[in-house]
Formats: sequence, C-alpha cells, structure tokens
Amino acid sequence: MPVSPYLFTTERLGFRTWTDEDLPAMAAINGDPAVMRHFPALQTMAETAAALQRFRNMYAEKGYCFYAVETLNEKQFIGFIGLSWITYEAPFTPCTEIGWRLSAASWGKGYATEGAKRCLEHAFHTLKLDNIKAVAPLVNEPSIRVMQKSGMKPLLNLSILCWPAVPGYSLAFATRQTGPGSVKGMVCAMVGYRPYIAASCD
Repeated sequence: MPVSPYLFTTERLGFRTWTDEDLPAMAAINGDPAVMRHFPALQTMAETAAALQRFRNMYAEKGYCFYAVETLNEKQFIGFIGLSWITYEAPFTPCTEIGWRLSAASWGKGYATEGAKRCLEHAFHTLKLDNIKAVAPLVNEPSIRVMQKSGMKPLLNLSILCWPAVPGYSLAFATRQTGPGSVKGMVCAMVGYRPYIAASCD
C-alpha cells in the first residue's frame, strides 16, 4: 500500500512538508502583487528559499510549520496554511500563530477556511496545543473572515486604543480549546506593521 505524502488532509486539501520542487511555485505566489498587497514588499526567489528553509527548521524543532498545501484531486500546489512559532515583541508573544498564503487562482473556493479549521483541529487534538493566535491587517477583510469562520474571536477594538491612528494597524485574534468541539476566544492585543507597534488595553 503506497505511503501518503500528506501529514493530514481535508476533503479537498493535503498538507505536507516542503520539497525543493515547491520553491518556484511559492516564489511566484510571493511575487504576486495581488497576493502580497497587505505586506510591505514582494518576496524574491532567494527570500522565498530562506522562508522555506525556516519552515523546514521549525517543523524539525516544533513538529509544525506553515505546511505546503495541495488540492487532492488535481495535486495542484496552492500555497501554505499552517502554524508558526512567533517571538516578535508584542503583548501576546511568544505564541503559536496560524496563517495562510494561497495563490490568487485558488481564491474564492473556501480553501483557506477549510484548511484553517483543519490546522486548528490538528493543533488542539494532535499537537495538544491549547492556545492559537492569528494576526491580520484590518484592511485584509478576507483573512479576517477566515479567522471568524474558523471560530476565532476578536476581543479588541481600534476605538479603545490609546495609540494615535497609525496606518497598518493589525487586529490579533486568538483561540483556545475549552472542551470537545468548542473554541473560545482569549484576550489578546493589537500589533502593527511597518514597524511593529503594539498596544494593549485592559
């Protein structure tokens, strides 16, 4: 019986570790202005190669990473969905983050939500993690909808921040497992891009 290349799957998606053959396709995604419109800059082939090596190293160290994702029927690589250990300075770090970046051609099919839900299940039930966070710029409404559909809850509002308005502020979501089949939001904070600016409100 052939061994599956996937660590785990959903109905339509397979999640696996990275291979050298993934570099051109992931570099194309990182170089697409539509995909990267909420990031400070596009990523080069060399930067993508370095990122993929970080993913491999994180998987070796933590047992998780931003996983390479394929469609099961077509075996088409579409980007990454998965988990990452983050340590940049913020009130809610260090922590495990969930994130995704998919090719523009794969948008509008529900892949990000399907994959995020499966990664949360994997995090809670297989990896036995009890706290997952996610971060997205407030202008990135599609990613925020994925967080909401995945059961994550925002617990801060820009209107209660004491910081001046800064372009690029991001809203952090958090979730934890509280029992079989249940997900509950946890208090988190705000983090900003360019540069990272953090604020918390009690």
